[in-house]
Amino acid sequence: MTDSLLIQAIVKRLEQADFEVLPSPFSVASVPFEFTKALRGKSERALDLVLLIDTSTGRFGDTDSQRVRERIEALSQALDVTGSRYVVTVIVAGAVLASGDTEALTALCRVLTVRSASLTTAAEPIDAAARRALEDAIRVLLPLRMEDFGDEVEPEDGSVLKELREALPPNCDPQLVKDVLAASSQGSAAVTRALGRRLANVLAPEPPK
Repeated sequence: MTDSLLIQAIVKRLEQADFEVLPSPFSVASVPFEFTKALRGKSERALDLVLLIDTSTGRFGDTDSQRVRERIEALSQALDVTGSRYVVTVIVAGAVLASGDTEALTALCRVLTVRSASLTTAAEPIDAAARRALEDAIRVLLPLRMEDFGDEVEPEDGSVLKELREALPPNCDPQLVKDVLAASSQGSAAVTRALGRRLANVLAPEPPK
């Protein structure tokens, strides 16, 4: 059965963020589990396990909130048995689950909801606004990206970059801020390297005159 456009779009975006689709079913503690889609992170996201629930098609009982909760509870128990350190995120695509079941799931994992998205027939956002809306819904799973403003350009009102700059003390090194923000989309290791380079430049002794 073909996945819905919404599921396809979410999977595409997660794959771009260094996630890979797991085979279906996949096994934990010799117990098979089957979800609409399951993805595992790579590199710095290696401990992230993402499960997609499609409440619009109802595959694997996805329209039944109780069945969804029971399957994820069983997976959580299997992960505990193996001593796994996976951080589980459930993305509910379509209608939200019943409130009681959603609350029960939040005790076990992170729960995100993507109710809809404006997509082309190729499961791509129709425009920049649609792309931002989709990414905002799953932002916690994506690399941190901030616009690289030049010195002469002011950040847009309400942007994360503007809020960050306003929260920093006025005497904060502007080059350090710029370097760290530029590296943030590449992960924590890149941020650490950027900090190290800037500190080395600042602390380097001046050449003799």
